[in-house]
Amino acid sequence: MTAPDLTVVVPTFNEAPNVAELVRQVADALDGVDAEVLFVDDSRDDTPDVIREVAATATIPVRLIHRDEPVGGLSGAVQAGLADSAAPWCVVMDGDLQHPPALIPALLATARAEDADVVVASRYTSDGSAGGLANATRRMVSSVSTSVTRAMFPVRLADCSDPMTGFFAVRREAVDLGRLQPRGFKILLEILARHRLRVAEIPFVFGERFAGESKASFAQGMRFLAQLAALRFGRMSRFAIIGGFGALVNIALVALLTGFGLPYLAAAIVAAEITIVMNFLLQERFVFADLRHEGRSTARRFAGSFAFNNVETAVRMPLLVLLVSSAHIAAVPATAVTLLVAFVARFVFHARVVYRPRSRRVPVDALEDVGVLPDEASSGT
Repeated sequence: MTAPDLTVVVPTFNEAPNVAELVRQVADALDGVDAEVLFVDDSRDDTPDVIREVAATATIPVRLIHRDEPVGGLSGAVQAGLADSAAPWCVVMDGDLQHPPALIPALLATARAEDADVVVASRYTSDGSAGGLANATRRMVSSVSTSVTRAMFPVRLADCSDPMTGFFAVRREAVDLGRLQPRGFKILLEILARHRLRVAEIPFVFGERFAGESKASFAQGMRFLAQLAALRFGRMSRFAIIGGFGALVNIALVALLTGFGLPYLAAAIVAAEITIVMNFLLQERFVFADLRHEGRSTARRFAGSFAFNNVETAVRMPLLVLLVSSAHIAAVPATAVTLLVAFVARFVFHARVVYRPRSRRVPVDALEDVGVLPDEASSGT
């Protein structure tokens, strides 16, 4: 048998009610394309039997890999599907029809037009939308997670607005499967963080689930955090170390200034301003040195950093008072919560605003062309 031009890789876990409709819509979308659908199934219900029944009458070739002992969760299933495919291109999509099969031809057309290695269907660009997520809380979690992730990989993800999506096309030879360490369900992030790839995007509207229940859970969230920590701990850890050092300097300055008779409030303000300036200088040297050439002058970077830190401090203090006086949270845990939130906010702001990398894209007709990014993962940035 000759290899198809395209493999649609669909990782599934208890998605039996969606299989027939998914295959029908994929077949309609790819009419005239030499393509196949490959289900990589970790189900504990009758999903494998349903896939076999649908395959017998489908107008597009349908194959099944059923994993009795799944490794790596959804990401591991995608890796297994990519490994099994002989096609030059693979499209990865969920099995619940929240990813519209009708967009598959647009993914492939964009790949050809932009000479891209990966084409991402993004909820956060142009006319895209995450409206199909179950509720406002999930939409907020998705948006915040995306912002934090892009802040942790500012170069590799400079031109990818939705690294958390599970809907994308990838040139099979561009991915070294041996480099992947799949865990959880964010396989695109794993691919982009470990490779230098040409990336393009198209917008898409995240739809409502056709049938069945969402697999999102607290455990999945914890696995995502573990994945982030494994992929990128260098830049954020250096940012945290400098922040901790700044806190110690702040305390020492307050003690010194009050020892010379300066009122506590005045001493705290002076210490805070000195610490903000010191932290900026250290961040320039040890955290964001590789991004200082990305288009903003030192003065503009300092102004942005200085303004944000002062605003953050002005907001955090009343919030701390509110938590202690109105929410009746003890001072120590309330302080810890506000400091943790402030740390994440400062890191995201500095990585996404103060040191935001230039876009690598150059307009090509109505599309944009993305160049190869520096090897961010190996450089620890």
